Amino acid sequence: MEGKRKAEFMAVAVQPKKPRNEVVVHGGEKGVVQSGGPPRTSGLLGPIMQLSGHQGDVLCGKFHPEGDVLATAGMDRQISFWKVYGECDNFAVLPGHTNAVTDLHFSTDGTALYTCSADKTVMCWDTMTGTRVKKLKGHSSFVNCVHSARRGPCLVVSGGDDCTVLIWDVRKKRPATTLQNTFQVTAVTFNDTSEQVISGGIDNDMKVWDLRKNGLLYRMRGHNDTVTGLSLSPDGSYVLSNAMDNTVRIWDVRPFAPQERCVKIFQGHQHNFENILLRCSWSPDGRRVAAGSSDRHAYIWDTTSRHILYKLPGHNGSVNAVEFHPKEPIVMSVSNDKQIFLGEIE
Repeated sequence: MEGKRKAEFMAVAVQPKKPRNEVVVHGGEKGVVQSGGPPRTSGLLGPIMQLSGHQGDVLCGKFHPEGDVLATAGMDRQISFWKVYGECDNFAVLPGHTNAVTDLHFSTDGTALYTCSADKTVMCWDTMTGTRVKKLKGHSSFVNCVHSARRGPCLVVSGGDDCTVLIWDVRKKRPATTLQNTFQVTAVTFNDTSEQVISGGIDNDMKVWDLRKNGLLYRMRGHNDTVTGLSLSPDGSYVLSNAMDNTVRIWDVRPFAPQERCVKIFQGHQHNFENILLRCSWSPDGRRVAAGSSDRHAYIWDTTSRHILYKLPGHNGSVNAVEFHPKEPIVMSVSNDKQIFLGEIE
C-alpha cells in the first residue's frame, strides 16, 4: 500500500501548459470544441476551475514551487493535494492533525510541506511520499501561522496564541529558539537571509526579531488592528501585511531603510465580525499583491499605481487566502464556502 501511495504521489500527471484559444461550447454537441473564444493565458483546462471536496471552511492554500500541484487545508483537519492542470483532481488527502489546520507552506525546493494547527502542533510532510516526517511540539495553545526559511538550514518559524514565536530546526524535536511576545501572534515570516523573523499579532504592531541575538530589533507601527497575514516580496526587500483595519501595506525591511518603513497602503477589501485571519501574497514578479476579503471577493492590486486590478467574485463565504501561481497568470482563492477557485488573469 505504501509503495502504491508513493507512486501515486510521484506520478502527478503534468498536463500541457501552452496557452490555448479554444473554448468548449456547453449546450452544443457533447465534447465539441470550437475555437475563437477569448484568448487563453494559461494551461488551465478552463478559464475558471472550481475544486470541491473539503468538508469545512478552507483556511489556507499554496501552490507547489513547480506549479503542477497545490495544497489546501482548513477546518476539516485534513491537507488536500490537487493537480493544477487537467480536471484538477484531488489525488491525496493527508490526515494527522486533530484540529483545524490554520496555515501551510512549502519549502523553497518543494520537497517538504509545513503545516500548523489549533491542535498546538507544527508538522512537516514529505511531498514526494505524502508521509509525515516530523510532529513538532512546543506551543501551549493554538498555532496560527507557520513559515519556512527561503535559504540556509532547515529552519521553520511558527507563532501562536501562547504569545510565542518559535524557531525550529526540523532535524530536531524541540524549538531551537523561543521569542517571547506580549500578545497572541497571528502572522510570521523570515526575512530574505533567514537572520531575522517578522511577526504580527493582535497588538497591531509588526516586530522584527534578530535571530543572532534572539532579541527584538525594531517595531513597525501603522496598522490600527490585528495583523492577519505577512508575505515577503520576491526580492526580499519588502514585506506585505494584511490587517483587520481593512488595509494591506508594504514595508521596507532592508537594512538602513528610513525610519518610516511603510511605503504603500492598499484599500478596498474588508474584514468583518468573524475576525478570520485573512492572508496576503505577492505575484512572482512583485508587480501585484493580493488578499482575501470577508465580502466574498478576491482582491488583486497593482503595486505601482495601488489601484485594484481585479475584484474576483464567485465565492459564497469569506475569502481567506489568495495565491499567485509561480509560473503562470493563475490565481487561487480559498474560502469559508469550502470551495477553491483557480482562475486565469491577464
